[in-house]
Amino acid sequence: MNIIQLPRIFALCAALAASLLAGCETQPAFQVSQPSSRIGTVESIRSQTVQNNNATLGALGGALVGGILGNQVGQGSGRTAATVVGAAGGAYAGNRMASGSSLVWIIGIRYDDGSLATIQQASSPAVRIGDRVRVSNNGMELLPNR
Repeated sequence: MNIIQLPRIFALCAALAASLLAGCETQPAFQVSQPSSRIGTVESIRSQTVQNNNATLGALGGALVGGILGNQVGQGSGRTAATVVGAAGGAYAGNRMASGSSLVWIIGIRYDDGSLATIQQASSPAVRIGDRVRVSNNGMELLPNR
C-alpha cells in the first residue's frame, strides 16, 4: 500500500465511523403525542422497559474503530492480526454499549375536551394521578390547584 493512499483510507474510515455513530442517538427526555398547548388531568402513570435498537450500528462502528486502532500496531502479518482482533473486539464492545434496555415513564392525560394523549419521558414524572397539567411542545407543566 502506498503511503499516499493511507491518509485517504484513514479519512474514508473516519467519515464512515462518524456517519455510523451519528445514528446512535438517545431518546428525547419526553415525547408529546399532541403538539399544541393543552390543559388536562393526569389519568395514569406507569413505567415500561423498552429495548434499544442500535446494536447493529454499535457493532459496525465499534468494528471500524477497533480495526483502525488495531492497524496502528505491528508490521506485516502482525499488523493484519492486530487489525482483525481490534475489529472483533470493537464490534463486541460496540454491540454491548448500544444494546440493552432503558426505563421510560408513560403518562396518560385526559384533556379538557375529552381527548386522550400519552406522554413518554425518560425521567420519573413530577406529577401524580389527578394533577392538572399543561402540555406543550416544551413538555408538561404542573398547574396550581384551583
